[in-house]
Amino acid sequence: MTVMPWPEHLRFRKSAQLLRIKFDDDAAFDIPYKALREQSPSAEVRGHGSGPKPPQPPVPADISVVKADPVGRYAVRIHFSDGHSSGLYTWQYLRELGEGG
Repeated sequence: MTVMPWPEHLRFRKSAQLLRIKFDDDAAFDIPYKALREQSPSAEVRGHGSGPKPPQPPVPADISVVKADPVGRYAVRIHFSDGHSSGLYTWQYLRELGEGG
């Protein structure tokens, strides 16, 4: 069984408009807020089931994170300045985004 690296810290850097996440295997990633919002794992963005993705309004370049709430020990819910907050960003998904996936 493969053990997923565990996040040691998440730092929302408002001035740089990015999330800095560091894992216990020393991998660290800077993920821009705009990319986080555009790649939200929510059904609103991804669609339901295997159908096509629904059309999305453009994400403003100055999108910001209003707050973030832990969800159990496996994810974080990010609240964006445009009101979007329905996606649960698991540690694995944040790792994939950081790695460019």
